Amino acid sequence: MTERLERLIDQGTGREPADIVLKGGRFFDLVTGELVQSDIAISGDTIVGTCGDYNGKTEIDISGRIVVPGFIDTHLHIESSLVTPHEFDRCVLPYGVTTVICDPHEIANVLGAEGIRYFLDSAEQTIMDIRVQLSSCVPATHLETSGADLPIEKLLPFRDHEKVIGLAEFMNFPGVIHKDPVCMAKLAAFQGAHIDGHAPLLSGNDLNGYLAAGIRTEHECTSAEEALEKIRKGMHILVREGSVSKDLMALMPIITERLSPHLALCTDDRNPLDIAEQGHLDYMIRTAIKNGVEPLAIYRAASISAARAFGLRDRGLVAPGWRADLAILDSLENCKAEMVFSAGRKVTAALFETRKPIAPVGLDSVKARTVNAAHFGVPVADGETPVIGVMPGKIITEHRRYRLPVKGNQTAVDLDNDIIKVAVIERHGKNGNHANGFVQGFGLKKGAIASTVGHDSHNICVVGVSEDDMAMAANRLGEIKGGFVVVEDGKVTGEIPLPLAGLMSLEPYETVRDTLHDLRKAAYALGTTLEEPFLQVAFLPLPVIPHLKISDRGMVDVDQFKLI
Repeated sequence: MTERLERLIDQGTGREPADIVLKGGRFFDLVTGELVQSDIAISGDTIVGTCGDYNGKTEIDISGRIVVPGFIDTHLHIESSLVTPHEFDRCVLPYGVTTVICDPHEIANVLGAEGIRYFLDSAEQTIMDIRVQLSSCVPATHLETSGADLPIEKLLPFRDHEKVIGLAEFMNFPGVIHKDPVCMAKLAAFQGAHIDGHAPLLSGNDLNGYLAAGIRTEHECTSAEEALEKIRKGMHILVREGSVSKDLMALMPIITERLSPHLALCTDDRNPLDIAEQGHLDYMIRTAIKNGVEPLAIYRAASISAARAFGLRDRGLVAPGWRADLAILDSLENCKAEMVFSAGRKVTAALFETRKPIAPVGLDSVKARTVNAAHFGVPVADGETPVIGVMPGKIITEHRRYRLPVKGNQTAVDLDNDIIKVAVIERHGKNGNHANGFVQGFGLKKGAIASTVGHDSHNICVVGVSEDDMAMAANRLGEIKGGFVVVEDGKVTGEIPLPLAGLMSLEPYETVRDTLHDLRKAAYALGTTLEEPFLQVAFLPLPVIPHLKISDRGMVDVDQFKLI
């Protein structure tokens, strides 16, 4: 350690040439907001010199370019990228995202501790710095059958891992408010560590009680008004823009220089096709500036403010003594990364080849029973039928009621009102449960779409007009060991296998990206009007409606049909 410190000091003072010197560019000072003309000297994984001239063993001309700290995605589920952590690393790091804070909630709900261990093993090998929050809600709800259970006893062995920050999003806010013993045990064990929040629309004294438990961050704000109340009460707001949940525009009014110390950016769930077409956090930065946000505010949120919120005290500024995570941009406005450094290493294709591969897990996690068209029948009920109302761009749904047509002795779809069938089929091999209902908002005129990505318990979710096509789609998922399937008129017209826990592909991200493009075409051929029909299917099982009644037992009382 002493030898390393001496080297940093010698290279910082200029007594020795730095390992790498970036010459001819400017860096964005996130303290003063100035663009500073300067060399940037790097020794190993650390910046050792700015605001001066340096000689380097390797000198790189970045004339006309701007250097900013590497971006930090403060909350995401890598599983939603549909690729492994190694492929996510290769996909996203070139966009300037040098740190991500992930919650392996999805794989944990399928495989439990084995899934968390897989992510930690992967994080030790990736070039970007992947930090892990331990999944706090496995299972996520009593309304559905999960593949695993993670009480506090199974989380504690991971608590002191060097890649672990703390406890991931605490989704069961009713359990916190009403002091559910399982929730209390987890919260008590992580007092003093970081505890991530997840409390959509929670306000007033209930929010106060939730925060009193030591919860500090929130990525579920969907309005500026909600975000401001939570900021006033000490929360750090993680502005989200994913493939389904798109809150950036609604939260634009709070992205100001004054509030930027209390903001960060996150994607939550974003797939490789959207990354290829739009970008990652760089897309959020570009979009914010285009809509009038001051560059200082959004770049702070993307780096230094994010680092401080999660206790990462070594990164987030271009300054001596700070980690050399850097993005070299064409301009602040375009935010196009032309060169990236991760811990002082220039990101190249060859750098990714140095990583040790991690063996996949959960390759036989899809254990659903075979179904046929009869399994998707819904008996005729008196009066109106509950219908899940999809809200484009949001994962929350509405509880609607309609008087639906009858066909024989079964309740039928109503295409005139865009109401089709939805079913959830237990796929972990525990009880074979199957539930049917109706959903509005997909725009399907024929066929079916099915997925083993079904938040949060990740059972099979299938939507469709035809019961025969729904059965074919669900059964095909078992044959390919999980993924997404599109069926039209008795024929599979699109699919992507996701055999790793039924959530992630074993293929390169480029293959997944291209396959998703074809899969979208197949879904659009069914008539869907949704921008992200597959992720919308994946989020349908969530038992979330805008108005929740919290009982004295701390459980959510949902008066729609229960998908169990």
